[in-house]
Amino acid sequence: MTTVEKSRSTRTEAAEIMPFGGWENTPAPAGFGDRETLFRFPAADDPAPSPARLLLMALYAAALGLAGVGVGVRAMVTIFGGTAFWYVPTLSLFGLASVALVVGSFLSIHRPLLPWLLLTAATVPLAVDVLIAALY
Repeated sequence: MTTVEKSRSTRTEAAEIMPFGGWENTPAPAGFGDRETLFRFPAADDPAPSPARLLLMALYAAALGLAGVGVGVRAMVTIFGGTAFWYVPTLSLFGLASVALVVGSFLSIHRPLLPWLLLTAATVPLAVDVLIAALY
C-alpha cells in the first residue's frame, strides 16, 4: 500500500468514525467572495504554527486562566458571605466572554495578527471581572 493510499484510507476511516468532521481536508474558502474562513480547526495539510508562537499564545492564555481562577475564588468567598443577585451572573458573563475570545484566538492561529487581537480583547472582560471582584 502506497503512502497516498494509506492517507486516503485514514481519511476515510476518520470520516466513518466522526461523520460530522470535515477537518481531514483543507476547507475551501467560504463566505464573501475570495475571503477565507477566519475560524476553523487546522486541517491535516496545514503547516504547523511555529513553536514560539504556540508557546507565547499558551502562556498568555494560561495567565488569563489563572486570573480567572483568582476571580472565581474571590467570588466563591463572597458567595458564602451573601451577595447581591447580580454578582455571580455578571462575573460569569464576563468570564465566558473572555474564554470565548481565547478559544477564537486558538482557532485562528494560522492568521498573522488575529490571534493576538483576540487574546488582547480577552483581557478586557477579564479586567472588568477583576475590578468587580475587587471592588465588591
